[in-house]
Amino acid sequence: MKTRELVYLFDPLCGWCYGASPRISQLIDDPDFHVTFRPTGLFAREGARELTPEFAQYAWQNDMRIESATGQVFSEAYRENVLNQGGVFDSFSATLALIAAELSEPERIFAVLKTLQRARYVEGLDNSSSQGVVEILEREGFETEALAVSRPTEALLRRYEHCLRDTQRLLDRHNVKGVPALVVVGAQGERLLPSSKLFTSYEELKAELLRFEEL
Repeated sequence: MKTRELVYLFDPLCGWCYGASPRISQLIDDPDFHVTFRPTGLFAREGARELTPEFAQYAWQNDMRIESATGQVFSEAYRENVLNQGGVFDSFSATLALIAAELSEPERIFAVLKTLQRARYVEGLDNSSSQGVVEILEREGFETEALAVSRPTEALLRRYEHCLRDTQRLLDRHNVKGVPALVVVGAQGERLLPSSKLFTSYEELKAELLRFEEL
């Protein structure tokens, strides 16, 4: 069986993307697929927002639905130390870390993403601010990415802008309004997988991906 190319569209502060991580991990481990990661910047910079009490309550209610649907943990530490502390909901620094990982060693990007997700949702650590992201990365041994976030070069910032523009064109082609999303790239072109399939069993997800190639 030939390898299928998959493009995963996500944001590191997206709760549903965290919910989809177990299926993405299985796809990475499956030799029938090759997964490319494309952060969208959905909640970065212009997409950032203030973490008000109202937004925190809305986020927690949504997170509980994700936990129920996927089994992914959203801890009380996250609720108390992240959501209820206010601040800004901004994925810029986390996205910068992911792009830095891709530039230095592409296979590290998912490990960095999982580290940042676990730090936020399980350990209750700040992964919105530059300082918070750097501290998490340094603690987990991602020194190259930590340095890139603490002292971003012009080349990295240009790469960030290029990646987001390129990803936006992909989103536009498929009329994608939210994440997570998975695009299958094959001989017949690109096809967008229904995002609901990322929250089914792996067997059902794989069957759907293989069916897409046959369409």
